[in-house]
Amino acid sequence: MKRDLYEQLLSWKEKPDRKPLVLKGARQVGKTWLIKEFGRNEFEQMIVLNCDKDERITDIFDHGFRTERIVKDIEIISGIKAVPEKTLIFIDEVGEVPKALAALKYFCEDAPQYPVIVAGSLFGLAIHQNVSFPVGKVDELTLHPLSFPEFLRAGYGEEIYTKLKDDPPEELHSLHTTFENALREYYFTGGMPEVVDGYWRKLDLQDLRNMQKRILADYAMDISKHADSAILGRIHQVLNSIPAQLAKRNKKFIYGDIQKGARAKDFELAIEWLLDAGIIHKIPRVRKAGIPLKFYEDFSAFKLFLLDHGLMGAMTKAPISQIMLKKNVFEEYRGTFTEQYVLEQMKCCLDRGIFFYDSDTTKLELDFLLQGEEKLVPIEVKAEENLRSKSLRQFYMDHPDSVPIRLSMSGYRKEEWLTNIPLYAVCRLKEVLSA
Repeated sequence: MKRDLYEQLLSWKEKPDRKPLVLKGARQVGKTWLIKEFGRNEFEQMIVLNCDKDERITDIFDHGFRTERIVKDIEIISGIKAVPEKTLIFIDEVGEVPKALAALKYFCEDAPQYPVIVAGSLFGLAIHQNVSFPVGKVDELTLHPLSFPEFLRAGYGEEIYTKLKDDPPEELHSLHTTFENALREYYFTGGMPEVVDGYWRKLDLQDLRNMQKRILADYAMDISKHADSAILGRIHQVLNSIPAQLAKRNKKFIYGDIQKGARAKDFELAIEWLLDAGIIHKIPRVRKAGIPLKFYEDFSAFKLFLLDHGLMGAMTKAPISQIMLKKNVFEEYRGTFTEQYVLEQMKCCLDRGIFFYDSDTTKLELDFLLQGEEKLVPIEVKAEENLRSKSLRQFYMDHPDSVPIRLSMSGYRKEEWLTNIPLYAVCRLKEVLSA
């Protein structure tokens, strides 16, 4: 399956000031497959080291960071001669050998002729082991589960993918039914590559649900393997509470909903662990709608989302038949799925901070608030056909320079003060933000 991040890998390869690349992302989002595909296609040869499977790799980085010696040892282990600019050195599961991450600083300074990529899902945990992250000495990319456009391309082809991404948005309505049906399929599969691939190979839907359950079980095993025993139970409590927290009308994360009387200090380390592992996303509140939004971030209030709505469906045992067949599925699952889905798409297509707005004084609530080049972009998510947007209109009246966006299952249209973008076209938000 083609991934949009491939183009960014090509850009990295050609950069005149290229640094070692750190590819982040949760386990099983496709990092290893993508880098191997990139290495096969774009380099004459590739050396692959898996820190989780080869104990010898630890020895390489335990004896200092002289890059000439490290490269020689890598050649001996792999049996491949590393040729500058022609051999990609790929170190996978680097979180298992934190010193390999630290060594990237010296590849940047002393051996930039060797293209190096490291990948892993536990970088945050690695740098907690007395190993500093090589800030300023590496390039960084993050791979997420497949976005909806990537899902479309995998099953419907390049032409419909290009139409969704590039055609004038008002022309998307000609395929509205096709997009809507595909979105219903995507609501079930989510974006984990193994599940998407299985769906397009027409595997049984229950087998796909079992794949999702197995991925969740693998995450649970990772937690048990790597987390400190003092917070192990709390990590599971936080993770298991997220669907119920998102099902509330106000989706703000409440510690007391996990355990009566719970406070921030009881669970903040558990939340940080899940963030470091890439299993959840944290969206902070802003207490004031002003530019830059980061100035007004409220660190005490936030929402938590899972990395993938398909996994959420498996976690909540959402009936497969209702997701795949029910006409009003987008309304039926609005609390748990729609905002979760939108957040995932924004994470894939936007390179800026994502916030939500909840005013203590006016009681005005907005699902998301973004900052464009010069203007605020308030966003309201609507799963049902009721498109009244009282909060969005009030925000616009208070901030007439803002660019309000409603995401719904209605077609694209630009009104006097509001633009409605279909849920299947969240990827087009990037144009709004750059305008």
